[in-house]
Amino acid sequence: MDVYFPLGKRSRTSASGERFEQKKPSLEVLPDECLFEIFRWLRGGRERSSCACVSKRWLILVSNICKYEIRENNIIQALNPKDESTNKKGGIVSEVEHNDVDSDGYFTRSLEGKKATDGGLAAIAVGTASRGGLGKLFIRGSNSWNRVTTVGLRAISRGCPSLRVLSLWNLSSIGDEGLCEIANGCHRLVTLDLCHCPAVTDKSLLAIAKGCPKLNDLTIESCANVGNEGLLALACCCPNLKSVSIKNCPLVGDQGVASLLSSASYSLTKLKLQALNITDEMFSVIGHCGKSVTNLSLTSLPNVSDKGFWIMGNSQGLQKLKSFTIASCLGLTDRGLEAVGKGCVNLKQFYLFKCDLLSDKGLVSFAKVAGSLESLQLEDCHRITQIGLFCSLLNCSAKLKVISLVNCLGVMDLTTGLPPLSPCESLQSLSIRNCPGFSDSSLAVMVKLCPQMQHVELRGLHGITDAGFLQLLKSCNAGLVKVNLKDCVNLSDKGVCRLTNLHRWTLETLNLDGCKISDASLFAIAKNCRLLGDLDVSKCASTDSGIAALAHSDLINVQILSVSGCSMVSDKSLPSLRNLGKTLLGLNLQQCKAISRSAIDLLVQQLWRCNILF
Repeated sequence: MDVYFPLGKRSRTSASGERFEQKKPSLEVLPDECLFEIFRWLRGGRERSSCACVSKRWLILVSNICKYEIRENNIIQALNPKDESTNKKGGIVSEVEHNDVDSDGYFTRSLEGKKATDGGLAAIAVGTASRGGLGKLFIRGSNSWNRVTTVGLRAISRGCPSLRVLSLWNLSSIGDEGLCEIANGCHRLVTLDLCHCPAVTDKSLLAIAKGCPKLNDLTIESCANVGNEGLLALACCCPNLKSVSIKNCPLVGDQGVASLLSSASYSLTKLKLQALNITDEMFSVIGHCGKSVTNLSLTSLPNVSDKGFWIMGNSQGLQKLKSFTIASCLGLTDRGLEAVGKGCVNLKQFYLFKCDLLSDKGLVSFAKVAGSLESLQLEDCHRITQIGLFCSLLNCSAKLKVISLVNCLGVMDLTTGLPPLSPCESLQSLSIRNCPGFSDSSLAVMVKLCPQMQHVELRGLHGITDAGFLQLLKSCNAGLVKVNLKDCVNLSDKGVCRLTNLHRWTLETLNLDGCKISDASLFAIAKNCRLLGDLDVSKCASTDSGIAALAHSDLINVQILSVSGCSMVSDKSLPSLRNLGKTLLGLNLQQCKAISRSAIDLLVQQLWRCNILF
């Protein structure tokens, strides 16, 4: 038995000489039920927060007090009239009352890795309750630290009834019981993101559907035990879904996704389906029920054939679709692509990735019928050739502004087989990346087709030389604004100097990473480029002299500068870099081996407002 003695005494000895240890009074001997009842009578959130700091046990108890369980202030004031008078005269408002007023707060908290614990969630629940309540919560676990359990989510459920956004990533310790706690207490939840939560099943979604009818944004990724039953429940209880993303859930099939689409056909605007066991029948539902969908992404759907794309396009239900991504769908052919172009009459952005059966014929047919297209991006589409690219530009929408080709191995130089060329006046941005067959002759044709280009990215193209680049510079009538020539190893100072001379009044961003340039290019930039704010000369033959030229120029106002891997830039550039620091916001000195650590430390002190990488 615990025996209490006055604080001043430590022990006493009996007549027989037996010594009794005496304990100080402690509330820790009270059972949880008694402490819980005491905490309910605390006047405000500040007092409860103070109690929560005493111990982990008190923290968990305080965090489990629901808002409706807190004793009303009028009862406390009736027991203590002095406090009532103080409230009236001094204007002290209890934080419980204040909490009622600001219950729609949008405080955001994020826990990651080792910090993602039940104790951390309990502290958040207690700490934000007195300040309007928590609005957004992001929890990112890790394989070695999965310490968030039902206890933590119960604390959030009871202490944060105004929670609107919940994101759970990589939490194997979270299961149905924890999500059910959220559903029971957070009825205002509008956004739910579940990623890599293997213990979550359809039971969780059933609870969320019943407890959170206002849900409008749902993301489920790599949850192996979530299937059609949970999606059917959400379809019945959450008719206002606006955004749905389902990825890598093997139990999800046509029935579950179709139910969501049909129930939210007038509210759903964003749909992403990836790595699911859906079939052509599901695409028919998308075509008929996607009346409000503006953003659609379909990735890695092995059971969908060309028939599904053809039916979806000819259903004429995707009239409002503006952005469409098709990636790693081996069933897409030229016929399906043309049907998509006809059915999506308001399509503005189109991205194709790893569609191996597409050819020039399908691309040209699509370009003819896609009358509203503004951006076309092709990546890893190896059957697309130069003829398909140029003919698409000839037949494309008059609104096309952006075209991008990435790693398309079929794009090679052609000298015959091209029809008469007429310019595409609307195109403003051209990006050709890692297409080894694209060289000077291809660029010469491209500049004739696109005389109004302002943004040019020729990245990793070893076939581009100064001769081809000079033709581009002469043909761009609008003036180049952004130029990216990274890893064009056959471009030299001659092309860069010409660029700075012809486009001095418009050039704002220039990337020369890996090009064969020297200080001559930096001298020309310092002399001509008045508007240049972002410059990258990484892995070039630049020296201290080139950096000094930039620093002493009265014209240039560079904000972002990268000289990473420039082995000839040394400590001698320290005064120049300090001078550039008047405008610099970002400086990359990584792998500059000739710059000492002491020089970098000094720069960090002097350029305190600049973000320096070293």
